[in-house]
Amino acid sequence: MPQNHRAVFLDRDGVINRATVRDGRPYPPEHIAELEILPGVPGALARLRAAGFRLIVVTNQPDVARGTQRREVIDAMHAHLMAVLPLDEIRVCPHDDADQCVCRKPRPGLLEDAAGEAGLCLADSVMVGDRWRDVEAGRLAGCRTVFALARGGRGLDSAASGHRKLKSLHPLQFRAATPTFFKIRVEVV
Repeated sequence: MPQNHRAVFLDRDGVINRATVRDGRPYPPEHIAELEILPGVPGALARLRAAGFRLIVVTNQPDVARGTQRREVIDAMHAHLMAVLPLDEIRVCPHDDADQCVCRKPRPGLLEDAAGEAGLCLADSVMVGDRWRDVEAGRLAGCRTVFALARGGRGLDSAASGHRKLKSLHPLQFRAATPTFFKIRVEVV
């Protein structure tokens, strides 16, 4: 299968941008001024793109359903990310758990829809996330999974055990000689 039929699916908050921590819990940025791209992300995404991966952000944004965030604000943040990072698309689930939708991670709907529309091979794709919901969505979709740890290992739980773990996208390295192979150097956690 050609290289462009594989993707790296990336969670947004905690993987692409810094999550705001309040009372020990991570939260998405409330407005565009709080949207801070994590160090190393632009370079890592450029290397992924050069290695032939489509780059697709898949993000749960339940604050839209809860009425504490407006969709227009989320869209403005995503327009900014699309303008400054080499992303192919951003897919959003604006629902809460109570909605029982197929797109809210850990369900694989966002990944499966993207794969179906772009002709992607999920078995040759990777899901990178910082929460159990992310890696479970990748597993259910048939992707390889990488669990990205926040500083201090926040978010690591037993549901994510058995997945590759890294502290950030910064250490991702790829070997271009073999298009279907990529290597992840995992930092000691």
